[in-house]
Amino acid sequence: MRAGVLTVSDRVSRGEAEDVSGPTAIAILAGLGFDVDWLVVPDEKDQIQDCLREWQGSGIQLIITTGGTGFAPRDVTPEATAELIDRPAPGLLEAARAGASHPNAMLSRGVAGIAGSTLIVNLPGSTAGVEESLEIIKPALVHAIALINDTQTSH
Repeated sequence: MRAGVLTVSDRVSRGEAEDVSGPTAIAILAGLGFDVDWLVVPDEKDQIQDCLREWQGSGIQLIITTGGTGFAPRDVTPEATAELIDRPAPGLLEAARAGASHPNAMLSRGVAGIAGSTLIVNLPGSTAGVEESLEIIKPALVHAIALINDTQTSH
């Protein structure tokens, strides 16, 4: 299985900060058996969409974005993602937000959905947000990908 982790951060893309949430997502996905690609882009809608399209076209089955999901004016990851999604999958992030231990989880505007045969999930930019969200949704990820690709699953 192939996955991509897209870190969306102006500061990280300019080299002014270290990305800690991306490596956290990579470690969790690798533990699930994914081969993971990783890229950092600024909070620019066009650049986010270019990466999502490129990865979707390359056969990546799961894309996790980190960052750009808050209330700041430059937080555009959900809008960039929503324009590419064919079928929304709101339950993933509803579960993540409902199961979160930090009260600020309700401030995440992330979206999840299917674009072609790729599942895209927006996560917050904090390490704790990424870790907690993935721990909550990871039991469903492999099954979701199997369903999207119409491979044999047990119901």
